[in-house]
Parts: sequence; C-alpha cells; structure tokens
Amino acid sequence: MISYVTLGSNDRTKAKSFFDAALAPLGLQAAYADDEMVGYGPAGGPSQLWIVEPLDGLDAHPGNGNMLALAASTRGQVDQVHAAALAAGGRDEGRPGLREQYGPHFYAAYFRDLDGHKIAVICRSPE
Repeated sequence: MISYVTLGSNDRTKAKSFFDAALAPLGLQAAYADDEMVGYGPAGGPSQLWIVEPLDGLDAHPGNGNMLALAASTRGQVDQVHAAALAAGGRDEGRPGLREQYGPHFYAAYFRDLDGHKIAVICRSPE
C-alpha cells in the first residue's frame, strides 16, 4: 500500500550518518544521496525511506502523533537497531521488549532520530 515514506531533516549530512548506523541491522542502506536528500532501501531495491531537507526552505519538524514503524525479521534486529540509534545520538522512547497488548509476539523498540521523528522497530514473530 505504501510506496515510500519521507522524513524531513534540518541537517541531511548528520541525518545520513544517523540512519546509516540505525538501519544497517535491517539490511537497509543508502541507495541514493545528493545535497538535499538520501534514500534508503534493501540492497538492489528501491528507496522506501527518504530523508530530505524540506523543499519549501522551512525548518523540518516532527508531527505530533506521527510515527514510522519499520519491520524487523528477528527480535535481535529490534535490539540492534535500537542500540545503534541511541549510539548514533537518537533518544530512547521505549526499550526493546514485548508489548503483548498489541499481540502475543509484538516485540518492539521506539526511538527519536536527530530531528525528533518517532520511529518504531517491530518484530511480530515468535522468538
């Protein structure tokens, strides 16, 4: 249903360093980058997450109530992404763990990127 997602950044260079580290455990990498944007996707695949400096010239800012949720294949990937995001300067918004209120195998972690966007990493598979 969704082709791609775009998140605004006030410093694309710093954002690229952050997302390079945070998305590596999921096998996602920068497939495209220029002075205004960087696109992430699986190796050899299309960019599905774009980090951009807003084209209207205004500051980027996170939306209240907005969150991007990324799929992980394993709980270990959830742990790795969360740890990498925090090590790269992200803020913790929820340590890795089961959230059984969302399902018996809903394992997730939450963090904010350098621009304040809330991001979740979720594995729905049993351990």
